[in-house]
This record gives sequence, structure tokens and C-alpha cells, in this order.
Amino acid sequence: MPKELQEDVCEEKMFSKIYTKYSKDLYNYLYYKYGESLSPNDKMQDAFIKLLDNCKKVTPSKAKAFVFSVAKNMMLNEIKHQKVVLRHRENKPKEYTNESPEFIIEEKEFLKKYQIALSRLTEDQRVAFLLNKVEGKKHTEIAEMLGVTRKAVENRIYTAYKKLKSEIEGFK
Repeated sequence: MPKELQEDVCEEKMFSKIYTKYSKDLYNYLYYKYGESLSPNDKMQDAFIKLLDNCKKVTPSKAKAFVFSVAKNMMLNEIKHQKVVLRHRENKPKEYTNESPEFIIEEKEFLKKYQIALSRLTEDQRVAFLLNKVEGKKHTEIAEMLGVTRKAVENRIYTAYKKLKSEIEGFK
């Protein structure tokens, strides 16, 4: 009997092993693709709860794909919900600050330039760049997470860095 058929995601040891192996990568993927405002940690936890609910139907080899797909769908649903919420909510700006006006202006200008430059990157470049530079993931780890070759990841990061450097003065 193959080992795959003997292992069951419903078993505590197997589920724990899957959670330990994929939870951080799933969180990072959600964070860098969709941002902090959509609660990537909650979506990551919910995806693993769905895995536990469907543990009889999911084999250990398919668990990673299952949690990534479920979490991605949850994020897309949350984005749709946020669009509705934004239409019905008023944003009141903060009326005070302890920083100098010059600092605030410079910070806003830099962040705006950085966000614009990041938004001009392709999704693949942005995800690979942020996973590498912010999270410190190695190229091989990113390649495994995204399902591409190491060379493709290197190319995405290099291209992203080159674009950011050309668009933002003093970017290192």
C-alpha cells in the first residue's frame, strides 16, 4: 500500500506537519500579494480550518494547493466586500500630527513614488521582489512557492529592482 494512501490529513501529526510547513509561506504570499489591510493572517488560519473540515477529501500531497487556493479565494471575496464597504463609508482625515510639515511631505512623496513604482511592476515581479527583499526568502524558496524556476525568479527580482531604481531617485 503506497505511503500516500496510509497518511491522512485528519491525523493530528499530519495536519500539524502540513501547518508548520506551509503556514508561513502562505501568510507571506497573501501579505505581499494583497497587503496587510485584508488580514492575511486570518485568511491563512481560515484556509487551514477549511483544510481540517475537508481533511477526508484532501490528500497530503494536495494540501498545499488546497490551502493556497482557498486562501486566495477568501482574499478575492474580501476585496469584493471592501469595495462595497468603501462606497458606504466616509473617511475622516486625521487632523493633527507631531511631525514637521517638511518631513510629512517628503515621506508622503517617497511613499507615493514607491507605491506607484511597485504598482507598475508586473504582479510576478512585485511578489518575487517583496518575498526576496522584504521577507529575505532565497531564490530557490520563492521558485518553489510560485512554481517557477530559480532563473525566472532571479530575472523577476532583477527586473523589478532595475525598474524601481530608475523610477525612484536614491533607491537602493
